[in-house]
Amino acid sequence: MKLKRRAPHLWTALAAALLMVLGLTSTAAYGREDGGAATRAAAAQTLTWTAGDPIDRYLTFPRTAVAGETTIVFENSAATGNTTGMPHTLTFDVSDPEYNNDVQLNMLANPSDAQGGRHTATVTLTPGRYFYHCTIPGHGSMQGILTVTEGGGEDTTAPETSAKVEGEKNADGAYVGHASVTLAATDAGSGVDRIEFAVGADGAWQPYTAPVMVHQFGTHKIRYRATDKAGNTAAEKAVDFTVVAPPTDDKTPPETSATVSGEKNPEGRYLGMATVTVTASDAGSGVNTIEYALGASGAWTAYSGPVMVHQVGTHKIRYRATDKAGNTAAEKAVDFTVVAPPTEDKTPPETTATVTGDKNADGAYITSAKVALAATDAGGSGVDKVEYSLDGGPYLAYTVPVIVDRVGRHTVSHRATDKAGNTSVAKQVAFTVAEGGGVPAPNCPEHDERLTVIVGTVDTGVPNRITRSRCTINELIEDEREWTSQALFLKHVDKVLDKLLYDGVIDEREHRKIYRAARQSGIGKPGQTAGYRDLFDGTRSSFAKWQQVGGGSFGLNADGSMTSSTTTPGMGMLWFPERRYEDFSLKLRWRDDAPGTGNANAGVFVRFPQVHDHPEEPRPEWVAIKYGHEVQILDRPDGDMYKTGSVYGFDRVGLGGAGVTPKGTWNDYEIRVEGQHYSVFRNGVLINEFDNNGGQDFSPPRADDPGTDGRRYASGYIGLQVHGTTDVISYRDIRVKEL
Repeated sequence: MKLKRRAPHLWTALAAALLMVLGLTSTAAYGREDGGAATRAAAAQTLTWTAGDPIDRYLTFPRTAVAGETTIVFENSAATGNTTGMPHTLTFDVSDPEYNNDVQLNMLANPSDAQGGRHTATVTLTPGRYFYHCTIPGHGSMQGILTVTEGGGEDTTAPETSAKVEGEKNADGAYVGHASVTLAATDAGSGVDRIEFAVGADGAWQPYTAPVMVHQFGTHKIRYRATDKAGNTAAEKAVDFTVVAPPTDDKTPPETSATVSGEKNPEGRYLGMATVTVTASDAGSGVNTIEYALGASGAWTAYSGPVMVHQVGTHKIRYRATDKAGNTAAEKAVDFTVVAPPTEDKTPPETTATVTGDKNADGAYITSAKVALAATDAGGSGVDKVEYSLDGGPYLAYTVPVIVDRVGRHTVSHRATDKAGNTSVAKQVAFTVAEGGGVPAPNCPEHDERLTVIVGTVDTGVPNRITRSRCTINELIEDEREWTSQALFLKHVDKVLDKLLYDGVIDEREHRKIYRAARQSGIGKPGQTAGYRDLFDGTRSSFAKWQQVGGGSFGLNADGSMTSSTTTPGMGMLWFPERRYEDFSLKLRWRDDAPGTGNANAGVFVRFPQVHDHPEEPRPEWVAIKYGHEVQILDRPDGDMYKTGSVYGFDRVGLGGAGVTPKGTWNDYEIRVEGQHYSVFRNGVLINEFDNNGGQDFSPPRADDPGTDGRRYASGYIGLQVHGTTDVISYRDIRVKEL
């Protein structure tokens, strides 16, 4: 529990490392960076790379150059589109013999650096190919190849281009059915680098790789151009031609239809938006064009995809289609209305709780109390569900009043969720149930108020009912007792179940399910850990029973362990919410997996209250810190004074005892809590004993810690601390035995 340590910023460290390896020299074969007050004459040519927010590509980059002295410009700035402050590099690779390796260039640019992200260097390029890339991890696809041609006479002449349109023509010179456009280019200088074409007067340029096939009937324009390896681009040219339908006896127009989709209100009006999809089919010459128009007099527009209408009001969409023989279908239309969606409900419901029953002179409920819940929703969507939690247990659906008949102090938390998904902040009602008529408290072998009957780790699904002895079924089974053989345990379970069946607490089917679970549990078999219950056994199902609060996270490994995340920042806790423990022995194994030479800072929390909706601490991850105890894990000889085995803030020990194992080594931990006495064992050796008297080891005591006023709990939950992405810790084989 170190409150002020923060992990170093990744990009600061990375930028510093990159600055150390720039490797820019002043020789002709290597890059020399021109920045600050230095002024040099411009080189024979300038090549520019730019970067921005994307981490998978440079935004602009050259493909070709001519040999000789060259100015390299690399800019990664707000002007080039970097809005995140992410650094990038431009690196010429000199390790691959397939490419030129005579220019060693490694330029780091960051919008916040002294040059504002714009850097230059002068190099001498030789004929061949250079491979460049970004050296920052995760930017592996920011790369490319620069092709350099011979110098000695700069190529300033653009390529020569030509186009040829081919296909069957009619008497008017129009192409029948389709036309094929073939493009060509030649360059006597550096050679042709690429040919491009565009469709229509304002279509986007596309790379030309094969003849362009035009099937749509009508008048067409294909524009084209070419660029050589020296960067010279030819003037745009164009060919114009017409494609007409082949002769046909098709006289039937296409069939057309339209559908309107979207979310509707009860009146059939579309909420916020309607989407109109138009389709057409033609059994003759085939569909050539589909058109649509907005309103009764809107202009016809080519249909290329569903039409989305957002404007509130009544709308008409007209549509038609024409086939390749020139037949046009009769105009059709769809009418619909778009209305504004209802105002979003952002107000959670309100819940109330009423406790009834007979009270004694002290205000405690005699024998039992009945808790009735109610909820109302002013947001408009209506109440969807009401839930309650008894004494920090899981939230359950509320359907009928809750009867609480266990003697002692109780807390019922209650909340509700409306149909818009808003959940109210939980409220609490607390009360005490006292013995009635002089009846003593039940003498139960164990304390187990879980909702279902669980034998060992096998959940039967049978409700954990109160029996005539006022003990629960789980308490009578005694699965946490140290049984010397399974036969003896099964005989005991069978006797208990027979009595419960006779009393009408369970039926025949439930009897069979519980007895079968007792056999599956393995309790009493040789090799079983007597009396211990697995909280995490490496399976996905056991891992799913734990919950993360606050920052950080844990992931399940293939070897049955769990490890804290190296990418999810922040301090938090993974806790086991199924059950509270009073006196217990907790056994687990932990391993320090911190990267580098440092040591992981972590800990095991015990005896803290329910972390959600705690009345005095709104941050769930801090409930364990303020109201429980943390048994420290820290093998670093320097830094924090609380080392492995310390009870953080209350009792500190050094790195003695069982000694410090190497990083990456599994350690056995046992934490025994009996009353207010804590014992900590590492690898079988007792390394700390602590008696909790409410005092703190902090000097002066920390103001926000309630330990000085006696509010440390006598029972509570178990959790595993994670400090952040550099304090990597692994756990496995977590089990507990109640004492």
